[in-house]
Amino acid sequence: MSNAIIEVHDLTVRYGNTVAVDGTSFEVRQGEVFALLGTNGAGKTTTLDVLEGYLQPSSGAVSVFGLDPSRDRDRLASRMGIMLQEAGFFETLTVRQTITAWRRFYDTPRSLADTVALVGIEHRLGTRVNALSGGERRRLDLGLALLGHPEILFLDEPTTGMDPAGRRDCLELVAGMVTEGLTVVLTTHYLEEAEQLAHRVAIMHRGRIRRMGTLGEVLTGASESTVSFDVPVLLAQRLPSGLDAHTEPRGSTTEITVRTADPETTLRALLGWAESHRTSLERLQVRRGSLEDVFLGLSDDDLPASGDGPARTSDPIPMGA
Repeated sequence: MSNAIIEVHDLTVRYGNTVAVDGTSFEVRQGEVFALLGTNGAGKTTTLDVLEGYLQPSSGAVSVFGLDPSRDRDRLASRMGIMLQEAGFFETLTVRQTITAWRRFYDTPRSLADTVALVGIEHRLGTRVNALSGGERRRLDLGLALLGHPEILFLDEPTTGMDPAGRRDCLELVAGMVTEGLTVVLTTHYLEEAEQLAHRVAIMHRGRIRRMGTLGEVLTGASESTVSFDVPVLLAQRLPSGLDAHTEPRGSTTEITVRTADPETTLRALLGWAESHRTSLERLQVRRGSLEDVFLGLSDDDLPASGDGPARTSDPIPMGA
């Protein structure tokens, strides 16, 4: 029996003549982090808008906890936490006033003290929102999204504007809550965040999901690895035949980069060649194909143009108010 709490079947969203989401289908399971990846205009944010109940699909079917997110938005509000790309704060309120105002919209909200401690802004309680740094505003965003103890959390570019320490804290917080049963739908331009957090990823391109599965499934056979090293200039001309090698002069040495679908076999061959020529492979590195390689390698030749719709921000009043 499926434990999916989000089900999307043949979702299509149009803005006039522009198709932002083009027949997309997927599901999100209880207790997992599901990452939607793609370039600007891929359809990620539009898809989240539909899941969160802000936008009705042009066609297709979407359910969250078995409910229609647009029609049943009020029933779902208390079960969902939403962190948009940019929140619509009242800029002249302090952090304390902002959280206090938001708490009124939940039956059993987190306390003010717990909320600011959770996201590390307890020292900014008396600061007006318009005086917060970009990273601090994102921390406040996250605190508000977690205020009602949600069962599912939507994170749209959650760490944009955060410094490295803030990004680390945010990811560790989310990962910890997932171990306690929270379900997360994540969009991010930082692919390492998806690699660190996501149980499954879906790569969207021009409104369609082009690849989907666990990281291992998406990466398997999807991209080449590289073996790079330096050798003396004269030996660079005597490399084993059949290699897909790129050479780059570096003074007395040449940097060699070999692309290969079988890095282990290639590496063994190169080490044997180096031994036979009584040399070493200096600065040897083996880099396996990454999620970024898959992401950048997608071809769009067979796909029509589409867009992601207007950039979204939240209202100053949380969903369900």
